Amino acid sequence: MENTDVNRSLKTRHLSMIALGGSIGTGLFVASGSSISTAGPGGALIAYVAIGIMVYFLMTSLGEMATYMPVTGSFATYATKFIDPALGFALGWNYWFNWAITLAVDLSTISIVIKYWFPTWDSWKISLTFLVVLFIINIVSVGSFGETEYWLASIKVTAVIVFLIVGVLSILGVLGNQHFVGLTNFTVGKAPFVGGIPAIMSVFVVAGFSFQGTELIGITAGESATPEKSIPKAIKQVFWRILLFYILSIAVIGALIPYTSPNLLGSGATDIAISPFTIVFNKVGIPLAAGIMNAVILTSVVSAANSGLYAASRMLWSMSKQNMAPKAFQRTNNHGVPLFSLILTAVIGAIALFTSLYGNQFYQLLVATSGLTGFIAWLGIAFSHYRFRKAYNFHGYRLDDLKYKAKWFPLGPILAIVLGIIIIIGQDIRSLVDFNVTKLLVSYSGLILLFLCWIYYKVRHKTKFLKLEDIDLDAAKNHKY
Repeated sequence: MENTDVNRSLKTRHLSMIALGGSIGTGLFVASGSSISTAGPGGALIAYVAIGIMVYFLMTSLGEMATYMPVTGSFATYATKFIDPALGFALGWNYWFNWAITLAVDLSTISIVIKYWFPTWDSWKISLTFLVVLFIINIVSVGSFGETEYWLASIKVTAVIVFLIVGVLSILGVLGNQHFVGLTNFTVGKAPFVGGIPAIMSVFVVAGFSFQGTELIGITAGESATPEKSIPKAIKQVFWRILLFYILSIAVIGALIPYTSPNLLGSGATDIAISPFTIVFNKVGIPLAAGIMNAVILTSVVSAANSGLYAASRMLWSMSKQNMAPKAFQRTNNHGVPLFSLILTAVIGAIALFTSLYGNQFYQLLVATSGLTGFIAWLGIAFSHYRFRKAYNFHGYRLDDLKYKAKWFPLGPILAIVLGIIIIIGQDIRSLVDFNVTKLLVSYSGLILLFLCWIYYKVRHKTKFLKLEDIDLDAAKNHKY
């Protein structure tokens, strides 16, 4: 008899570090420069603070559901159980597509970062080599994935803390040019706000892409040895992670590098390896440290790609178990790893990778596409939690019995839903105003994919929106995938 079950072998320290370092990747180390260049330091801060608030509430919502119902399918399964199976189907395929594309983005970035040292190496060979290595890590066991992420995340967290210390000392004039910098660069040119509201709105997508990975804790819940203990601990770290890793980093970068700098990605720069973090270390005058920082960036992006491969394969496995994907994808090897789900994800990631390697425009297109699908997944989390808590109260369950309770309900999920809708609709304001059909199709491709999947499943299976009285919380709690 073939295996179709995953193993619950992720330890508390694995989940804690995955939650802590899950969203530290391409977005923070590379794309943050584009954000400041586009909207100025003040505009970038507003965008990241807004997305940070949204993500905090999303994570508390996810934490409440994941401790009650720790399944690998996470929010796709929650949407199926608490809203409508058609929505769960659409969210699941949306999320798989999101991470398959993000995997390609990260692999493309890996090749660019490595070219910092070896500019003559072929990009596709570098990316393909890393894809093979990551595939081997994931195919061995979930423990192999967890241990790899633990150490990669540890390096990322340490690097950001060191960067913040060096950055603050540079602002104070202790390091670098030995003069007090202060907030001078916040008033250069049109700073702190450049381009007004449209520019800030455009940065929302970049910020959203940066924060993608925070919801990974919901996927790992299905393979956690002690979900009721591990998940709340990991969720509680979200606020400090957002504050320390993103808000303070953007503030430090904005203070040390003027938004007019040609080295910032999106301001005419063609070398993505020149990240704001590397620039800061160069300004301090320590070339060796800049090389080390670039190595940290490499570690970070490898971690993000590793997480993407894991998340996409687990979502596809879960959907197969629920008959929402071909049965072949539920097959696991002797170590509980979804074999064919992992293979398909790697193949699609490789195809998207070779497309992205044709130029920087393709790279930016992939970032925009995966960023929007990530927002859609977050909306699914918020809406599912709202319905879960409504059903929980409707059936007379005691809130004190929940192992973890989301704060500020119903304000949290409602705020996340409203903000998410505004961001999705307004992420390409210029194309909406000009009604540029071509650009609209590109910008909202993730939304189109969601609706096509939803309509397909709705028509084929004739599903209905679940009423509160029809939501079986006891059956949901005993759900295993």
